[in-house]
This record gives sequence, C-alpha cells and structure tokens, in this order.
Amino acid sequence: MPTNRRTILRAAAALPVVAGMTSGTAFAQAAPTEAPKPAAVPAAAPPEVTKILAHYIVSSGYDDLPANVRKEGVRTMLNWVGVAIGGSHHQTVDIAASALGPFSGPAQASLLGRKERFDIMNAAFLNGVSSHIFDYDDTHLKTIIHPAGPVASAILALSEMHPVSGKDFLNALVLGVETECRIGNAVYPNHYDVGWHITGTAGVFGAAAATGKLLGLSEQQMIWALGLAASQPVGLRESFGSMNKSFNPGRAASNGIFAALLASKNYTSSDGMIEAKRGWANAISTKQDYKEITEGLGQRYEAALNTYKPFACGIVLHPAIDAAIQLRGEEKFTADQIKRVELKVHPLVIELTGKKTPQEGLEGKFSIYHAVAIALIEGAGGEKQFSDRAVRDPAVISLRSKVVPVITAGIKPEQVEMSIELSDGRVLRKRIEHAIGSLEKPMSDKDLERKFTDLAEGILPTQQTARIIETCWKIEALPDAGEIARMGARTGA
Repeated sequence: MPTNRRTILRAAAALPVVAGMTSGTAFAQAAPTEAPKPAAVPAAAPPEVTKILAHYIVSSGYDDLPANVRKEGVRTMLNWVGVAIGGSHHQTVDIAASALGPFSGPAQASLLGRKERFDIMNAAFLNGVSSHIFDYDDTHLKTIIHPAGPVASAILALSEMHPVSGKDFLNALVLGVETECRIGNAVYPNHYDVGWHITGTAGVFGAAAATGKLLGLSEQQMIWALGLAASQPVGLRESFGSMNKSFNPGRAASNGIFAALLASKNYTSSDGMIEAKRGWANAISTKQDYKEITEGLGQRYEAALNTYKPFACGIVLHPAIDAAIQLRGEEKFTADQIKRVELKVHPLVIELTGKKTPQEGLEGKFSIYHAVAIALIEGAGGEKQFSDRAVRDPAVISLRSKVVPVITAGIKPEQVEMSIELSDGRVLRKRIEHAIGSLEKPMSDKDLERKFTDLAEGILPTQQTARIIETCWKIEALPDAGEIARMGARTGA
C-alpha cells in the first residue's frame, strides 16, 4: 500500500462519531439547595476531516481505481449524458437559457442536446438542470443523492476550456461522486429530514473536488476549495415538484467550479470547514458521522454503489410502478375493471410523493397516486408517463382516485405490497422486495443504451446518438474528454 494511503487510513481509523446537540438543551440555573455539579468535560477537538479528504482527492490517481469502480464510473457518465440530452428541451431549460443568455460570458462550453454555447459556469448550471429535470438521473440509494448532476456537469463544461484525457476525466468524476456521497452519508438522514435537498448541499463538494482535481490543485488549495464549497449549500425539499428542484444540482455544479477556481488562485478558507464547531456539518445537521467521510478511503467506494432509474420519477415510487407493470403484464384486466388499488408502503412514500391531484408533469413525479395509475394504464413509467398530458388524462385521473396507500409497519422504503381488487371479484397481489434499477436488480448496459436512445429520440439524429453512446463507453481511451460535450451538442436546425 502506498505511504500516503497508509497515512490516510491510520488517521481515519481514529476518528470518532460525533453526535449533534439536541434542540432541547436547558440552561436554567441550579437551585441553591442542589449539590454542585461536576465541571463539564471540554469537548474533544474535531477530527481534521477536511484535510484528510483533501489529501485523498489530491493524491489519488486513475490507476488507483479498481476495475469495477471504473466501470461504474463509465456507466454513470453514459446515463448522465443520456438524461441531460433528454431533458435539454424541457421548458425549464428553455426558460433558464433565455434568462441567462444575455449575461453569459464567452462561448466556452456546449449544452448537451442544444445549439447554444455558454461560459463554463452557466453551461454547467444548464446541463445540471437539464440532467435532473426529468428526475431520471442516477441515485446513490443510501442518501438519495443524484451524484452525476453536480459533478459531471461541472467537469464536462471545464473540459472544453481546459482539455483533459478521458482517464483523468473519469478519475475526477469518481472522486467527485465519492466525495459528495461520503459527505452525504455523514449527515443523512437528519440533514435531509429537516428539509435540505442533499443533492445540492452535498453535490457542491463533489463538483469542487472533481473540478479541483482537473485543475491540479495543491492539497492546501483543495482544502480551501472544499471550504468554499461548504459555504454554498443549495436546495430545499420544498422545491420538489417545481422547476426549482432541478436548479439545485445545476447550481451545485456551478458553485463547485466557482470554489475550485477561486482556490486555484489561493483564495483562502478555513482548514476545517466541514467539521468545525461552526462549520458545514454542525450548522446543517444534528448528525455528524465523520468516519463515513474518512474511513476506508481508497478501499471501499460509494461510487461503486450508484444506481440508474428505469422510471422517470422519485426513487421511492419505483417499487409501486414495478409492481403495477408486472401485474398488468401477468394478468388480463383493464383499467375500468379496477375497483381499488391498495399499497402497503413506508411512511417516506407518503411524505415525498403524497400529491393527490397533480396538475403538471413535474408534480406527477411526486404523486404515488399518479405513478400507480399511469403504470397500470400504460404499462410504463418513462418520461411520457410524467408529462402534462399524462397527469391531465381523464382515465388516469379517474384511476388515481382508487389508489390507496397505507403506511404499514415493517415495510421498508424499497418494498411495496400491492393488491388490486377487480370488479369480477379477483384480487391480484404483488410484493416487491427490490425494484428494477436497484443494486440487487441493476439495469444492464443494454438497458442503459435503450434508455439513452429513447431520451435522445427527436432531439438528435439516430446516428449521432449511436456515436455518443459508443464514445461514452470508450471514454477511458479518449485523448480529449471534451469531445463528448461537442458530440452531444445539437448541430442541425
């Protein structure tokens, strides 16, 4: 094992798990009759998490990545390019491009699926928005972070102005994903439960780390880049169901570039911005498990746990959609025969996707009622099933009123039990332990290619789509990773 790896692992092994202070701490003065209380023991100094993480990022090379991690990095890139192209002409992206166009700097970077070119920070923002608008992007299931949006958006834009090899690009992508997911692990679920959109708040660290890696930051500069990223948390869960949700990974991408560029010129920050008493983790979460960030660096990879969505909506809806599609395929019935659809679900399903009467496609992505109804009627859960057309379809509206989710003890977020009562007296049942697209039932390479092709249809010519897919698979051999950006741009009318 290289010396620097041993140093990292020895330092990380000694880190404590730091519990957050509860909100009910009392400061009332003791009554005179009470016995004197022992003096409080001073809190231990926080571990140097930011420094340890920065050292790992700066010292880790492509050759250090295990083969399975490299492969997952390639799959992550392929999936991200596909969803970014697919979302590129949603009205959200049209509006954002129109609003920012007059203020953009030099035309340095491409927009996937579009003809315009923007400065790198605005290009990163717009590609990040585009890749997340369909809620069809990758997911780190332990934290519900969508890792590629902040990271890939940042470094693809940078790669057109600052050429890098495919190997260096892939290494930076993996390190960025690793950084944001480990930091997310340290504060999830408390941070998420209070209302933060963790893809934005943790994603900015991934974007800063990956961008800084490609810029060749020193260890001290990387510490500052992470510190500047910590000062820019973005995204609240209240935004879910609106255009604002996709703003969050887009802004995390551009904020990460901003942090790394400033640090590259020695713009300073605190050396402990992640772990300090008034730093990021303590300010935004009541849980701080720092070993999640530092333990096993270079040995275990969160980036290897990435998953890819077969359905264009929140991940907690996937088991129910999977069950509905399977029952529809296995049994012969029509939507008008359905009297009641009961779902035994985890509370998180209702909390995240409890919209009963979505009016727009984006709201449908957060409606268990719509997701089940459309899957039973159309046998799919792609982007077309979460369009404005789909949520306003009278047949779908009628059926979603018959969908009854029931919070059930013992049901995990990744599970569902569905029972469908039909007018002929039959009751159909299906239990899903792990939906398609999960770690247990991952999408295959061919599945990802089909998803990419479907998303690019009508946006790019078929031959161009095929070339981009082939190029993404061969990213490690590219002399210039920016070729993917240029190849993914729209050139015709």
